[in-house]
Amino acid sequence: MQQSLHSFHIPVMGLAYTVDSPIKVARFGIPSVMSIIEDRLIEMMRKHYYEFLHEEYVPIPTHEIDYRAKRITDYLNLVARIVNDQIENLKSSAFKTGNELAKYFEMLPTQSKLRELYFQMTCTTDESEKTSLQQYLKSQVTPGSIDVNIMTKLDGVSKNKGTLKEDGTEAVSALRGYAMSKLSNSSIVFSAGLNPRLFTYLEKFTAFDATDWGVFTKKIVIKVSDYRSALIQGKYLAKKGLWVSEFRLESGLNCGGHAFATDGYLMGPILEEFKTKREELLATLHAIYNPVVKAKGMVAFDAPHPIKITAQGGIGTSEENELLFEQYGIDSTGWGTPFLLCPEATTVDQNTLQVLSHATEGDVTLSNNSPLGVRFHYLKGTTSETEKLNRIKIGRPGSPCTEKHLAFNTEFTAEPICTASRKYQSLKTEQLKSLNLPEGEYTKQLNDVHAKECLCVGLSNSASLEYKQPFLKKLTNVTICPGPNIAYFSKVVSLAQMTDHIYGRTNLLHEVHRPHMFIKELDLYINYLKEQVSNAGEDEKRILYCIKFSENLLEGIKYYKSIGISSKNPSFLISLINGENQINSLMECFQKVSDPTSIQHHKIQ
Repeated sequence: MQQSLHSFHIPVMGLAYTVDSPIKVARFGIPSVMSIIEDRLIEMMRKHYYEFLHEEYVPIPTHEIDYRAKRITDYLNLVARIVNDQIENLKSSAFKTGNELAKYFEMLPTQSKLRELYFQMTCTTDESEKTSLQQYLKSQVTPGSIDVNIMTKLDGVSKNKGTLKEDGTEAVSALRGYAMSKLSNSSIVFSAGLNPRLFTYLEKFTAFDATDWGVFTKKIVIKVSDYRSALIQGKYLAKKGLWVSEFRLESGLNCGGHAFATDGYLMGPILEEFKTKREELLATLHAIYNPVVKAKGMVAFDAPHPIKITAQGGIGTSEENELLFEQYGIDSTGWGTPFLLCPEATTVDQNTLQVLSHATEGDVTLSNNSPLGVRFHYLKGTTSETEKLNRIKIGRPGSPCTEKHLAFNTEFTAEPICTASRKYQSLKTEQLKSLNLPEGEYTKQLNDVHAKECLCVGLSNSASLEYKQPFLKKLTNVTICPGPNIAYFSKVVSLAQMTDHIYGRTNLLHEVHRPHMFIKELDLYINYLKEQVSNAGEDEKRILYCIKFSENLLEGIKYYKSIGISSKNPSFLISLINGENQINSLMECFQKVSDPTSIQHHKIQ
């Protein structure tokens, strides 16, 4: 089982922002994740890279049967071929100061044995030793894994203009495209929860079966927000003879893109639960998985396959990075948002790059802009926001709906449409006008309708602009969804600078005031709670939800007080106490409609 040489990975970001990250970073041993759900973007990238290689580009048209899967398979094969050629070129090149072969080893973790040997090679005056070390180092050059992401909720019926293939829904056909690719030592990352149709479809492909203990051609990774979700999804797949090789924990709110808030459970306590129950998780899943594998006549092992526990969401300093390894024993960390300012790793057009570099805390909002109805971190000041506001101003709100990946609403139509579409927003506006609502309520609901924004195109256009490839005529505006962490990163940096920052060899945040990642997450949850309290009114069910939410936050604060950070970092403790006071004050709002004794019980004195 090939182990990653780096202790971090670059998670999926948007649709376009990491769509070709493996071509940029895999040759340096860095793992990264591409989204494969938007097939028009994938087709555009096929065209770009075939032309880049001076090879013939043969379009895969939408009238071709199973075109989505075919586009994805061919693009992944193309990416793999490019990366393999890059690796061979590295191995055949000479060690020279500043070249890519030197960068490969210089960017490795500080404690890496290979990095130590590299610097030993550069310092030795013994030519025989130098030659021997160079040969060994080149033999160890391996690419970072080329991984893909499917957001499980994006699984509508494929709008194939040809014959619809069986199992032709969007996520399922994307999975087929990945499974049929030549990628190996690769992972598919499922996010946004359990999709029975999609997870069942995995059984059709032997690529997800173990070929040896801990060895899979293609591995399954599940992105989760808590331990319970990991256990449920792990069991579901184990019952089908499928092993989850990694659970990727992401902060519920301190993340980019769609934000799936927990019920007030904080990242630290969740990681502690994974740490405490890690062996139990292994044993539980193995006890379900192994009999199924045996019954299918597949290779079975007495010992459970390894399961990696990784974490991402709001990490910003090498100290925070190290804390996650030392305190919780995780296997890797995900660094997303900061890499948006690293053109050597991600694909961001120049205008959006400038908007990102000037972003402040107030520019990133936990919006209601996503047509999925899931909260969505959104950066103000983008060209998409400007276009949306202009459309509202001229009385034509909503976007043309060309991709239909988020077309799920049937409130007014038999065929699902997207809530960001011009058609839906026009119909919904007429309905609101007919209800004779009070002016304040009408304005609030109308603003909620107008907030929805086209993500299929907005999250794809950055690659179109950067590579001067047409995506959709006249639709060129960009949406970007960084995490709150972008407010503290303002410099466009090289890949070497970013890796040095992650490993503590430089500090990109020198003299930048930035809260600890755990405190930032707590603040985000308190703001979220304030919103829930404001909307609760005298609804008993909502009140009880807020009380339980508060209880979980307070338990999280109690946990943070018990670990070493508080004793070493006075400002961390002060922030915890401030957060605790805010939560207790919020709960006092409910004393008029709830049992004061019950509320008081939830306070931590």
